[in-house]
Amino acid sequence: MKKIDIETIQNEVAKLCIEACTTIEKDILQSIKTALQQESGLSKEILSQIVENDELAKKESIPMCQDTGIVVAFVELGNEVYINGSLEDAIQKGVAKGYTEGYLRKSVVENPLHRINTQDNTPAVIHIKHTIGDHLKITICPKGAGSENMSKVKMMNPSDIDNIKQFVIQTIIEAGGRACPPLVVGVGIGGNLEKCALLSKEAILRPLDDESPDPYAKKLEQELKKEINSLSIGPMGLGGKTTALAVKVNLYPCHIASLPVAVNLQCHASRHKVVIL
Repeated sequence: MKKIDIETIQNEVAKLCIEACTTIEKDILQSIKTALQQESGLSKEILSQIVENDELAKKESIPMCQDTGIVVAFVELGNEVYINGSLEDAIQKGVAKGYTEGYLRKSVVENPLHRINTQDNTPAVIHIKHTIGDHLKITICPKGAGSENMSKVKMMNPSDIDNIKQFVIQTIIEAGGRACPPLVVGVGIGGNLEKCALLSKEAILRPLDDESPDPYAKKLEQELKKEINSLSIGPMGLGGKTTALAVKVNLYPCHIASLPVAVNLQCHASRHKVVIL
């Protein structure tokens, strides 16, 4: 049995929050640099500025974007891990610590109706999955409102299976530049109303070179990326060849009478960091 102290969890979560907001993932930055070579004119200039911004943010330990998001935490808790306190409380305290000590923007309101700021960016949205083993894996994803507000869920009929691509592409078209492309597009198919949304959010955390093991999903990923980039929405919606850096499709079994589909858009910062304790 591995013992993990709640103070360790708090400190690690705080560190992840700061790193996620200030240091871009290597595969994301490389993908933007690759796209930069394929663009010209204004779109090339925009991508060049994004690269400069991301490199400066890392160097100076300052946020890549002023919207430092609402924190989404994905947790894998092994059955051989003992925590001397509340895991959820430790994560919430870590988020508060990170956003306070890192001088990150606090964007969470305590009630969606009267909208009073909580002043420490809590509560985070936490998803805990119980697994076998002696590890605790925490993925922190600060999700900005620009891309999140452009995301969609649709309860389709099984007969609409050929219209999934149309729904995804229409979501991208309606988002335009408001989701801050180039995007990572997460698509969740299956489960039910809440499960497909969760699948789509988990999808945006996959490495860019990761392909679905399911041949149907893999084909859909490839086709969607090609069709989305043919829309000419481009970086920040101002035209160009690069609207999506990647499209990731996650599947889950569903009811015979249902076809739930969710599209979760992630901006070019694609903020997320992982720790395994």
